[in-house]
Parts: sequence; structure tokens; C-alpha cells
Amino acid sequence: MIEIYGKTPCPFCDMAKNLCEMKDLEYKYFHYGKDFNREEMLEKFPGARTFPQIIVEGEKIGGYDKLKEKIG
Repeated sequence: MIEIYGKTPCPFCDMAKNLCEMKDLEYKYFHYGKDFNREEMLEKFPGARTFPQIIVEGEKIGGYDKLKEKIG
């Protein structure tokens, strides 16, 4: 399972969702301001400064580039 924490507008968030859809991978998208707030973001991803932040099978991997590396 892939969890994508993103915001709007965010081209890298969109690319992460599109990559998952192209690879037919199950993912869940969490939208900043709707599904989580700033405090929850800082608690879940301390030190993160960009969107998206992605978790793959419980492992925090970082952003879109890391997702692309991991799932190709």
C-alpha cells in the first residue's frame, strides 16, 4: 500500500498519483488542509519541507523521485 501526502497545486503530487495509476498500484491520497494539518504533517514527517511525502508499505521514502526509483 502506498500513502501519498500532498497538497494543491502540486505537480509532483499529481505525478505520484499518476505513476501509481499507470503501474496499477493501490494508493491512498491524503490532502493537506482536508485530511491532515500542519501539526500532523510535522509530527508524521519531521524535517520534511516539500510535497508530496510518500510512505510505501510503512516505509517513509520521501517524495516523487524516490517513489519513481522504488517502483520504477
